[in-house]
Amino acid sequence: MNTVVYPGSFDPITNGHLDIIKRSAATFDEVIVVVLVNPHKKGLFEASERVELIKKALEPIGDVNVKVECFNGLLVDFMKEKNAKIIIKGLRAVSDFEYEFQMSLMNNKLDPTVETVFMMTRAEYSFLSSSSVKQVAIFGGSIIGLVPDEIIEDVMEKVNKKIKER
Repeated sequence: MNTVVYPGSFDPITNGHLDIIKRSAATFDEVIVVVLVNPHKKGLFEASERVELIKKALEPIGDVNVKVECFNGLLVDFMKEKNAKIIIKGLRAVSDFEYEFQMSLMNNKLDPTVETVFMMTRAEYSFLSSSSVKQVAIFGGSIIGLVPDEIIEDVMEKVNKKIKER
């Protein structure tokens, strides 16, 4: 079985992320979307909330070969735990490539059996990031078309709650 891992913070999941997940699911036997916990970053959503948002965004797709999990630690340790050898990374621009290339080399140094496959974003998502979605939402802009419809209300509710806490 060809199991691949698509890691990220997904804070929140965007339509660009969802597109990479769908395309990966059509290409590989099993896709594990893993929300990685970065102790140095304080996200908008807790890791467990991100897992639930991803699952909610995947519901319309139906019973596909995608699992969603959370992990706190090195990606290569998660890969070993899942007996996976391929990491999927979406690329929007050259700047993404530089960072992801370094991460790929580090992961390969930590475990030479792990390979990274880069999947180019579709043009309509090349500008899209979780950070830009949060910024648009915080300033009252519409996030329709930026994140899956199933989670728009969740994102706006969380943003409004955070604004009121300030």
